[in-house]
Amino acid sequence: MQTNRMAWGKVAGLCASMLIPSMVFAQNCALCYTQAAGAGSRMIAALKSGILALVIPPMIICAGITWMAYKKRNQFNEDQ
Repeated sequence: MQTNRMAWGKVAGLCASMLIPSMVFAQNCALCYTQAAGAGSRMIAALKSGILALVIPPMIICAGITWMAYKKRNQFNEDQ
């Protein structure tokens, strides 16, 4: 019974994660949109690289924290 609930929870989480990107794309900033629409191709390329520069460091930090938590997950139980 418990494994059945966990399986349904995983399926619900998967479905929710598939719906989130479509919701995220709907959250465009009007100022960013008008600036990008009126800019040339070089400005659009600079905007895209700027977005990547703002996204990559937090992703690396989150991956590092996740890796450390995974690595240290049983250390507390082994010490006692």
